[in-house]
Amino acid sequence: MKVLVTGGAGYIGSTVVSALAEAGAVPVVLDSLVQGRAEFAAGHSLYMGDIADVGMLDRIFAEHPDISTLMHFAARIDVEESTRLPSLYYRENLCKGAALLEEVLRRGVRRVIFSSTAAVYRGGDGSRGLPEDAPTEPLSPYARSKLMFEGVLSDLCAQFGASAVALRYFNPVGADPALRSGPYKPDPSHILGKLTGLAAVGGGEFVINGDDYPTRDGTPVRDYVHVWDLARAHLSALNYVNGAGPGCTVVNVGSGSGVTVREFVDAFMAVTGLPLTVRVGGRRPGDTAGAYADTGQAESRLGWRPERSLEEGIRDALAWEERFRAGGQGVARREERPAWG
Repeated sequence: MKVLVTGGAGYIGSTVVSALAEAGAVPVVLDSLVQGRAEFAAGHSLYMGDIADVGMLDRIFAEHPDISTLMHFAARIDVEESTRLPSLYYRENLCKGAALLEEVLRRGVRRVIFSSTAAVYRGGDGSRGLPEDAPTEPLSPYARSKLMFEGVLSDLCAQFGASAVALRYFNPVGADPALRSGPYKPDPSHILGKLTGLAAVGGGEFVINGDDYPTRDGTPVRDYVHVWDLARAHLSALNYVNGAGPGCTVVNVGSGSGVTVREFVDAFMAVTGLPLTVRVGGRRPGDTAGAYADTGQAESRLGWRPERSLEEGIRDALAWEERFRAGGQGVARREERPAWG
């Protein structure tokens, strides 16, 4: 089976490319490399270009006429940037995504897996898992562009008789356990990226933004899923669409359990033995008590469930950071790695 993977040189896309290859599929990667890294697609067919470039798609399908499936990851994903540049996000994530989808479906592809986000949901209170029919209320142009594209995907699948799965990710962590790819942004805004940055300099202060939420320890609840489990979910979704009828199915992908910010920090310190100073600051605008995934649909429809723990995700992320610094690639930090147990 040959799969066109847009954004296949990015963090999640490249991990899925590795999983596809291990499963015997043949990934064909299309990536602009605006955010992706060419080395993440090493050993696979890589086309550098825009997803809405019809000429590029003509070339790809002329050279790979047996492509049967589209896995669409390519997108702008910075929430803060999307609030400053909403037109960029609607153009890249929605308009170009719709153009790509129509062109691919016109070429006979009838199976699509879409990289969506749990940011489309209304913020919860952290007390129970969110099912796929939970109310949606995207708070950023990024999240709105993803939800709007889900609608486009559903409509075009109906028009062309195609089958699709939109996977709503919660919070991916970790790296490919074989260290073929992983997080690579120099200034990550997510919790593990910040903690890994502190590990690179031997410790420091970590600020928890608010501890007055209605959760078990007052800090927000999040759902952290290992990126390799996320990649496995795409393989399961691929098996599902192979036998499904026309239409688009939405499925949550998460760990299925909530972890508070304080619990995450404690887990990080337990894995690394790193002496961190933890301080509580004020809430960030727009933050909520949080939520975690109800993964019942993933298990019943896709036959998927997460297998890797938060601690494994932390260890894999640290191993990836060490490899990056040793190889001089990716993350810009150059400090010596501290010793930990």
